Amino acid sequence: MPLRFLVVDDHALFRDGMVSLLKAAGMQVVGEALNGAEAVNEAARLKPDVVLMDIDMPILNGIDATRKITETIPEIRVVMLTVSQEDDKLVDALRAGAKGYLLKSLSSDEFIDLLRKLEKGEPPIPSSVTVRLMNYVAQQSSSSEILNEKLTEREIELLGYLGLGYPNKLISEKLGVSDNTVKYHIKNILQKLNFNNRAEAAAYAVRHNLNPKM
Repeated sequence: MPLRFLVVDDHALFRDGMVSLLKAAGMQVVGEALNGAEAVNEAARLKPDVVLMDIDMPILNGIDATRKITETIPEIRVVMLTVSQEDDKLVDALRAGAKGYLLKSLSSDEFIDLLRKLEKGEPPIPSSVTVRLMNYVAQQSSSSEILNEKLTEREIELLGYLGLGYPNKLISEKLGVSDNTVKYHIKNILQKLNFNNRAEAAAYAVRHNLNPKM
């Protein structure tokens, strides 16, 4: 049986073209949606095998919609559609549960060939995106090594709480230390990483996915 697709994109012209391309390739399109909120509802109603999901959409973006779908109906495979090769969006999409990442700039033949990988249980990701992902992971590993060299284990843990937006009082409760000790650690973190304020430190923690032990 051919895979059953739900096509999600807020641009009607692109969506129509995608539906036509899939049907011409012998694939079954069971529905369409024009934003992430509709995608979540239609996925629950239609139970497609695959959702082709645009990333940048109104009301609910594709990454948040992907997270909702994969959490509630994990058997549905979501493949992101995008014009962007931004590393952060790629990683966010995969963390949200996406099983593939296709660029809208691909040729029709390459697009369909990559989608057919789903039938074999393989992720449809162009080689150029795979290379970017590998480079991103390598850079993150390098950043983690540098972080471990500069900060103590306690400072890294505290940095994770900054990334969660916790105030000093709550951090002190979590770590079982005084407010003054928290302030002392934050001062050290800012000096060691050359940050001007805790907002920069928090942004760094989020970017590098530093999660404290809860």
